[in-house]
Amino acid sequence: MQEKKELKIALVHDFLVEFGGAERVLRVLSEMFPKAPIYTLVYDRKNFPGWMRSRKVETSFLQKWPKFFHKRKKWLLPFLPVAPETFNLRNFDLVISSSGAWSKGIVTRLDTIHVAYLHSPMRFAWDMHGEYLQQQKKGWLVNFFSWFILNYIRLWDFEAANRPDYLIANSEYTKKRIRKYYNREASVIYPPVSALRGQDSKGVVALPDSLDKKYFLVVSRLSPYKKIDIVIEAFNKLELPLIVVGTGEQEKYLKSIAEKNIKFLGFLSEEKLSKIYAGARAFIFPSLDDFGIAPVEAMLWGVPVLGIRSGGLKEILLEGETGEFFDFATAELVADGVRRFLENENQYDEKLIKARAAEFSEEKFKKKLMDFIENIYENQGKSENS
Repeated sequence: MQEKKELKIALVHDFLVEFGGAERVLRVLSEMFPKAPIYTLVYDRKNFPGWMRSRKVETSFLQKWPKFFHKRKKWLLPFLPVAPETFNLRNFDLVISSSGAWSKGIVTRLDTIHVAYLHSPMRFAWDMHGEYLQQQKKGWLVNFFSWFILNYIRLWDFEAANRPDYLIANSEYTKKRIRKYYNREASVIYPPVSALRGQDSKGVVALPDSLDKKYFLVVSRLSPYKKIDIVIEAFNKLELPLIVVGTGEQEKYLKSIAEKNIKFLGFLSEEKLSKIYAGARAFIFPSLDDFGIAPVEAMLWGVPVLGIRSGGLKEILLEGETGEFFDFATAELVADGVRRFLENENQYDEKLIKARAAEFSEEKFKKKLMDFIENIYENQGKSENS
């Protein structure tokens, strides 16, 4: 795309406070467009590795608020729809937003092209709003007013989803949800997944000798909707070794219900995490997700995945070849999935698992996204000349 060299491009991302799957997508976008500044609602510099340190990052007015709010986004909820609308993006020809909720709501000039890569329509505002309120464990009066706020959020979210010129979904499952909640069509480009890039060369995580690298693995934010408590309940009964990597608001509770066969390693650098993936017997993924980058990362190491038969995982996992499904996130069904895996463990082909994971590579993502953008400008040129 020759025009690309002349374009002024900006990237927009919801939050930069912790490094997860969406942030891995942003990292690849920043490699594709190295001169593009990054706009985000809140940025916590210390939580990001070297690749972000050299980037120009513009934040919203929320950045000036006390850091107490940065990891407690629910307290910011009434202000979040306004924040992305305050970004000054007038000088850019192309804006690419990486949005799980808010950044698709930016306001651009009429002749600025806005491509929104959607990780998911807001779950807490649409299909999981009842469960979200239940998880907050507040009284009826708070929930009553929360319903009004969520209704406002849904109205804003529907309007915001109609601002981008083009929508890209991270899976066919997300595409269906976009059609249902936003009444818009989206193209599908799977997120980029690659072997983790080590930023920390100071040693590795010491694993207990008794595990003998024959452990099951969970890598996840420790939040209620991730259903990690279900996995812990299952492994308490199975008495098999389980490692849990990640942090979140449920961490203290999960540790309190876990038996001695379950180890928590907290947040790990990518280098250390790659070694944990490499030593895993199988990866457990109990939550409904629009795609699921962590399962693919595990598969890149030849590790089978045991996950829920729903969401984007159905587009990743080949049953009996790269892993096993369980139909619902209950301790009994997770345990049954583990038992089925143990019965067939010797039949899994590490090369086949790695080959399947390679279908979601960074190279394919970059090519498909660049082709998508080139096609926009080619069609724009044709319309101008007609």
